[in-house]
Amino acid sequence: MCLAVPGRILQIDTESSEMTTGLVSFGGIKKETCLAYVPEARVGDYVLVHVGFAIQTIDEEAARDVFRTLKEMSDLSEEFA
Repeated sequence: MCLAVPGRILQIDTESSEMTTGLVSFGGIKKETCLAYVPEARVGDYVLVHVGFAIQTIDEEAARDVFRTLKEMSDLSEEFA
């Protein structure tokens, strides 16, 4: 099973001549992410990220749904701990 996590693009590195990268926020945790597979992505967009690569752009509502589901899973796990 693969897991992709939604994040919001804070900035895009346009200086690099190699693959496009950007700073993406995952609920406050910021990570450098490869954006080469989503050339249409812009600052402020949400993307699904798998092992450091943005693989798809998504709308804000879809990102919130994923965050809500992850929180529910975390709450369930604490219930059975």
